[in-house]
Amino acid sequence: MISHLKMLNAGSSYSFSFETFDKNPNFQSNIALYGDAKVVGNGSLQLTRAGSSSAGRVMYKQPIKLVEGISGNMVSFSTNFSFLMSTDDGDGLAFFLVPSGFYVRMFDNSPFGLYLGSEKSSPKFVAVEFDTSRDAKFGDLNDNHVGIDVGGFVSVKVRNVSSNNMVLNSGKRLHSWIDYEAGSKRLEVRLSQSGDIKPIDPLLSYPIDLSKMLNDERVLIGLSSSNGNSSQTCFLYSWSLKLRHVPHWMHSEPLDPRAFAKRVKPVVVQKKSDCILKILAAMIFGTACGALGAFMVLYLWTIFGNRRPVVPEECSAHPGDFEYKKVKVVVDKAVQDGKH
Repeated sequence: MISHLKMLNAGSSYSFSFETFDKNPNFQSNIALYGDAKVVGNGSLQLTRAGSSSAGRVMYKQPIKLVEGISGNMVSFSTNFSFLMSTDDGDGLAFFLVPSGFYVRMFDNSPFGLYLGSEKSSPKFVAVEFDTSRDAKFGDLNDNHVGIDVGGFVSVKVRNVSSNNMVLNSGKRLHSWIDYEAGSKRLEVRLSQSGDIKPIDPLLSYPIDLSKMLNDERVLIGLSSSNGNSSQTCFLYSWSLKLRHVPHWMHSEPLDPRAFAKRVKPVVVQKKSDCILKILAAMIFGTACGALGAFMVLYLWTIFGNRRPVVPEECSAHPGDFEYKKVKVVVDKAVQDGKH
């Protein structure tokens, strides 16, 4: 119990929630700003300023680990944030996880200002991009999409946001939820207009084992934005993070219905003639059993039912024990006319 409470206490220290960024006393101790990122008068974070080649980044200072303790308890996380991007066509916004050794102060001309270095030394990272520009180099779907990036800026899963009647750079607030379930090893992304409740169905869902992909290292999480050669501005209004420890006894792998289907024996359809033969055989067997039972009943009845009673010897009759006497019956004549 003590170990469990310590684990819960350690997990709670990795959680935070900022509804505004100017009045929270824990902001400076937990959050770091880089590039053009700054807190503005309305309590929001401005990541990019008006003008070309602007980039900003907000990071959670404390590295987190997706596998805790010697027993290897897996850690799930949920994060949500509210943001706004102006109507210009910039790179947009990205939520990302990188190894703790990532040089967070470095910016370059890569999407969202994320510096990945050379292809050989590129760090393993995972990002969810809210992209408002179409870059043919990375095979972007359009200039209004959400994608999941793994190890590079070519999205492994992408969704056109226009199909949900939303525009990322509409100048209106949007709200996103990003959930990683360590038990099922699945990353889910949801998006809605600000003020709406969390959608039930995810906008994007992708199977991934982050603990293996990041080699069980401590990781840094953050939000990064750049406007490229445009004057797009990006604002962050709220941000929260919550970690959840998955019990060791829970399934670490989702069930594969295809593997289950292989173990199921195929259904064999019986021919009509086979069914008739089985019914006939059952009738013959039943008739034989009935006849045998009737024979046994009659046999037992013959043995036990027809036995004559035995009279005791002392009750037997002897001829000398009986005498015969003649009995004379006298009948008087009838009285005539009622007189004697």
